[in-house]
Amino acid sequence: MNKYPKALENLIECYSKLPGVGKKTAERYALYSLFSMKEEDLIDFKNALESLKKDIKICPSCGNITEGNLCSICNDKERNQRQVLVVETVKDLLIFENVGQYRGIYHVLNGAINFSKGITINDLNIDSLEEKIKNNQVDELVLATNATIEGETTARYLKELFRGYNIKITRIAYGIPVGGDISYAGELTVLKALEGRRDY
Repeated sequence: MNKYPKALENLIECYSKLPGVGKKTAERYALYSLFSMKEEDLIDFKNALESLKKDIKICPSCGNITEGNLCSICNDKERNQRQVLVVETVKDLLIFENVGQYRGIYHVLNGAINFSKGITINDLNIDSLEEKIKNNQVDELVLATNATIEGETTARYLKELFRGYNIKITRIAYGIPVGGDISYAGELTVLKALEGRRDY
Protein backbone atom coordinates (compact mmCIF):
# COMPACT_ATOMS: atom_id res chain seq x y z
CA MET A 1 0.00 0.00 0.00
CA ASN A 2 1.26 3.47 -0.91
CA LYS A 3 2.07 5.71 1.97
CA TYR A 4 0.98 8.78 0.00
CA PRO A 5 -1.84 9.47 -2.45
CA LYS A 6 -1.04 8.41 -6.02
CA ALA A 7 -0.53 11.99 -7.28
CA LEU A 8 2.09 12.66 -4.61
CA GLU A 9 3.79 9.30 -5.20
CA ASN A 10 4.01 10.18 -8.92
CA LEU A 11 5.63 13.52 -8.11
CA ILE A 12 8.13 11.85 -5.75
CA GLU A 13 8.98 9.41 -8.53
CA CYS A 14 9.54 12.31 -10.97
CA TYR A 15 11.81 14.19 -8.59
CA SER A 16 13.81 11.04 -7.84
CA LYS A 17 14.78 10.84 -11.53
CA LEU A 18 16.83 14.04 -11.17
CA PRO A 19 20.60 13.49 -10.83
CA GLY A 20 21.78 13.40 -7.23
CA VAL A 21 18.24 13.26 -5.83
CA GLY A 22 17.50 10.21 -3.69
CA LYS A 23 14.13 9.01 -2.44
CA LYS A 24 14.21 11.09 0.79
CA THR A 25 15.13 14.31 -1.03
CA ALA A 26 12.49 13.63 -3.69
CA GLU A 27 9.93 13.14 -0.93
CA ARG A 28 10.96 16.45 0.67
CA TYR A 29 10.70 18.27 -2.70
CA ALA A 30 7.27 16.80 -3.35
CA LEU A 31 5.92 17.73 0.09
CA TYR A 32 7.38 21.23 -0.31
CA SER A 33 5.60 21.52 -3.68
CA LEU A 34 2.33 20.45 -2.09
CA PHE A 35 2.39 22.50 1.08
CA SER A 36 4.73 25.45 0.52
CA MET A 37 4.49 26.47 -3.14
CA LYS A 38 1.76 28.89 -4.15
CA GLU A 39 -0.57 27.75 -6.90
CA GLU A 40 0.80 30.36 -9.34
CA ASP A 41 4.36 29.10 -8.63
CA LEU A 42 3.27 25.54 -9.43
CA ILE A 43 1.67 26.74 -12.66
CA ASP A 44 4.87 28.63 -13.60
CA PHE A 45 6.90 25.50 -12.82
CA LYS A 46 4.62 23.34 -14.97
CA ASN A 47 4.72 25.85 -17.85
CA ALA A 48 8.52 26.12 -17.68
CA LEU A 49 8.85 22.32 -17.90
CA GLU A 50 6.44 22.12 -20.82
CA SER A 51 8.27 24.85 -22.72
CA LEU A 52 11.57 22.94 -22.43
CA LYS A 53 10.39 20.43 -25.01
CA LYS A 54 8.22 22.84 -26.99
CA ASP A 55 10.49 25.88 -27.34
CA ILE A 56 14.08 24.66 -26.98
CA LYS A 57 15.75 23.01 -29.96
CA ILE A 58 19.22 21.76 -30.77
CA CYS A 59 21.26 23.98 -33.08
CA PRO A 60 21.76 21.94 -36.29
CA SER A 61 25.16 23.54 -36.84
CA CYS A 62 26.86 23.00 -33.47
CA GLY A 63 24.59 21.05 -31.11
CA ASN A 64 24.07 23.92 -28.65
CA ILE A 65 20.58 24.66 -27.30
CA THR A 66 18.55 27.41 -28.96
CA GLU A 67 15.08 28.84 -29.39
CA GLY A 68 15.81 29.93 -32.97
CA ASN A 69 17.00 28.12 -36.09
CA LEU A 70 20.66 28.60 -35.12
CA CYS A 71 22.07 29.33 -31.67
CA SER A 72 23.20 32.85 -30.77
CA ILE A 73 26.89 31.83 -30.97
CA CYS A 74 26.65 30.41 -34.50
CA ASN A 75 24.65 33.51 -35.51
CA ASP A 76 27.27 35.91 -34.13
CA LYS A 77 29.25 37.19 -37.12
CA GLU A 78 31.73 38.90 -34.77
CA ARG A 79 33.04 35.47 -33.74
CA ASN A 80 35.73 33.54 -35.59
CA GLN A 81 33.54 31.05 -37.47
CA ARG A 82 36.63 29.12 -38.61
CA GLN A 83 37.82 28.18 -35.11
CA VAL A 84 35.79 25.36 -33.56
CA LEU A 85 36.08 24.28 -29.92
CA VAL A 86 34.76 20.74 -29.43
CA VAL A 87 33.14 19.93 -26.07
CA GLU A 88 31.24 16.95 -24.71
CA THR A 89 28.18 18.77 -23.35
CA VAL A 90 26.28 22.05 -23.48
CA LYS A 91 27.27 22.51 -19.83
CA ASP A 92 30.95 22.43 -20.88
CA LEU A 93 30.22 25.01 -23.59
CA LEU A 94 28.69 27.33 -21.00
CA ILE A 95 31.79 27.00 -18.79
CA PHE A 96 34.00 28.27 -21.64
CA GLU A 97 31.49 31.03 -22.47
CA ASN A 98 31.46 32.23 -18.85
CA VAL A 99 35.22 32.76 -19.01
CA GLY A 100 34.48 35.31 -21.76
CA GLN A 101 37.82 34.95 -23.61
CA TYR A 102 37.05 32.45 -26.37
CA ARG A 103 35.73 34.12 -29.54
CA GLY A 104 35.39 31.18 -31.90
CA ILE A 105 32.39 28.85 -32.23
CA TYR A 106 31.67 25.47 -30.62
CA HIS A 107 30.68 21.96 -31.44
CA VAL A 108 28.82 19.87 -28.83
CA LEU A 109 29.31 16.10 -29.13
CA ASN A 110 26.58 15.18 -26.63
CA GLY A 111 28.83 12.73 -24.84
CA ALA A 112 32.06 10.80 -25.28
CA ILE A 113 32.97 7.35 -26.53
CA ASN A 114 32.35 4.88 -23.71
CA PHE A 115 32.39 1.27 -24.80
CA SER A 116 31.45 -0.04 -21.34
CA LYS A 117 28.18 1.92 -21.58
CA GLY A 118 27.68 1.07 -25.25
CA ILE A 119 28.35 4.65 -26.45
CA THR A 120 30.12 4.61 -29.81
CA ILE A 121 30.95 7.23 -32.43
CA ASN A 122 27.51 6.62 -33.94
CA ASP A 123 25.92 8.00 -30.78
CA LEU A 124 27.87 11.27 -30.92
CA ASN A 125 27.10 14.46 -32.82
CA ILE A 126 29.93 14.33 -35.36
CA ASP A 127 28.23 14.58 -38.77
CA SER A 128 27.74 18.37 -38.88
CA LEU A 129 31.34 18.91 -37.70
CA GLU A 130 32.62 16.58 -40.41
CA GLU A 131 30.55 18.44 -42.99
CA LYS A 132 32.08 21.80 -41.96
CA ILE A 133 35.58 20.39 -42.19
CA LYS A 134 34.95 18.71 -45.55
CA ASN A 135 33.56 22.02 -46.89
CA ASN A 136 36.76 23.81 -45.83
CA GLN A 137 35.01 25.96 -43.22
CA VAL A 138 37.44 25.24 -40.36
CA ASP A 139 41.02 26.44 -39.78
CA GLU A 140 41.50 25.20 -36.20
CA LEU A 141 39.81 22.41 -34.27
CA VAL A 142 40.30 22.80 -30.50
CA LEU A 143 39.61 19.51 -28.73
CA ALA A 144 38.24 20.23 -25.25
CA THR A 145 36.87 16.87 -24.20
CA ASN A 146 37.30 15.94 -20.53
CA ALA A 147 40.56 14.58 -19.11
CA THR A 148 39.06 11.13 -18.65
CA ILE A 149 39.66 7.86 -20.52
CA GLU A 150 36.43 8.48 -22.44
CA GLY A 151 37.31 12.10 -23.24
CA GLU A 152 40.83 11.17 -24.38
CA THR A 153 39.52 8.28 -26.50
CA THR A 154 37.08 10.66 -28.18
CA ALA A 155 39.77 13.30 -28.78
CA ARG A 156 42.06 10.69 -30.35
CA TYR A 157 39.28 9.43 -32.57
CA LEU A 158 38.56 12.97 -33.82
CA LYS A 159 42.26 13.60 -34.40
CA GLU A 160 42.48 10.46 -36.56
CA LEU A 161 39.22 11.22 -38.36
CA PHE A 162 40.37 14.69 -39.44
CA ARG A 163 44.10 14.01 -39.79
CA GLY A 164 44.02 14.18 -43.60
CA TYR A 165 42.45 17.64 -43.74
CA ASN A 166 44.37 20.91 -43.93
CA ILE A 167 43.38 22.09 -40.46
CA LYS A 168 45.23 22.75 -37.23
CA ILE A 169 44.17 20.35 -34.46
CA THR A 170 44.93 21.41 -30.89
CA ARG A 171 44.12 19.99 -27.46
CA ILE A 172 43.46 22.18 -24.43
CA ALA A 173 46.08 22.06 -21.70
CA TYR A 174 45.15 20.49 -18.41
CA GLY A 175 45.46 22.47 -15.26
CA ILE A 176 42.20 20.52 -15.09
CA PRO A 177 43.15 17.30 -13.25
CA VAL A 178 43.28 14.04 -15.15
CA GLY A 179 40.00 12.26 -14.58
CA GLY A 180 38.40 15.65 -13.90
CA ASP A 181 35.28 17.13 -15.39
CA ILE A 182 35.45 20.56 -17.06
CA SER A 183 32.14 21.59 -15.51
CA TYR A 184 33.70 21.39 -12.02
CA ALA A 185 36.73 23.53 -12.90
CA GLY A 186 37.04 27.19 -11.94
CA GLU A 187 36.91 29.85 -14.66
CA LEU A 188 40.61 30.72 -14.31
CA THR A 189 41.57 27.04 -14.66
CA VAL A 190 39.46 26.78 -17.81
CA LEU A 191 40.99 29.98 -19.22
CA LYS A 192 44.54 28.71 -18.60
CA ALA A 193 43.66 25.36 -20.18
CA LEU A 194 42.38 27.16 -23.28
CA GLU A 195 45.36 29.50 -23.50
CA GLY A 196 47.79 26.59 -23.06
CA ARG A 197 46.31 24.42 -25.80
CA ARG A 198 48.87 22.57 -27.89
CA ASP A 199 49.12 20.90 -31.28
CA TYR A 200 47.53 17.49 -31.10
